[in-house]
Amino acid sequence: MRKKVIAANWKMYKTPDQALAFFKDFLPLVAGHDRDEIVVCPPYLDIPCSIEVTQGSDVAIGAQDLHWEKEGAFTGEICATMLLAVGVTHVIIGHSERRQYFGESDDVVNLKLKTALEHDLTPIVCVGEVLEEREAGLTEDVLRRQCLRAFHAISGKKAGKLIVAYEPVWAIGTGKTATPKLAADAHALIRTEAAKAFSEEFAERLRILYGGSVKPENAKALMAEPEIDGALVGGASLDPMSFAAIVKY
Repeated sequence: MRKKVIAANWKMYKTPDQALAFFKDFLPLVAGHDRDEIVVCPPYLDIPCSIEVTQGSDVAIGAQDLHWEKEGAFTGEICATMLLAVGVTHVIIGHSERRQYFGESDDVVNLKLKTALEHDLTPIVCVGEVLEEREAGLTEDVLRRQCLRAFHAISGKKAGKLIVAYEPVWAIGTGKTATPKLAADAHALIRTEAAKAFSEEFAERLRILYGGSVKPENAKALMAEPEIDGALVGGASLDPMSFAAIVKY
């Protein structure tokens, strides 16, 4: 059995004080919950206080991005060693908003993935199609291309900590959700690509999360699909009661 991962992506929300207020309410709600791994990815400024307040709990803290270079003249960027220095364990890579608004390519995703793995961070690599691609029947082609390029020149041994998140871009923040069956089909395709890139055994172990308007109301149905190994939650993760309800689906 693959242990499910329920991850929160706070995006550009919450000051440090607001983060502390969230955890004050959230941590008691999930105390002792060890069925799933819980990860919260706050903005960079909130990471130190989030790590401090979650010490001794079952909640891990991740980052929303990283640069692939170890250091350098890259204004506004952050590197793996900086994340490790404050206690970060996970990092989101290639989120659809990074691709859409900041021009991140599949090749950039590959560079960032290699860097995260080299530094023993657990990468959550995002793949998914936009509405136009789904309507044109290109979903499978898009997912194959994104996986092929993201996994390029990475060995199965190196990729051990890899997590993939399928996020249909048309379902993010729109209130639309892929049906559990539709999401499971996409997850099966991603698993097939992982088997080609690494091995069948690796693909069987690989955890693939669903991200796309996950809410307390639909979490149970989505998590019931054998192919879905957890969730990457956006808006619904900003409220402690809502996120706790998803964790405890």
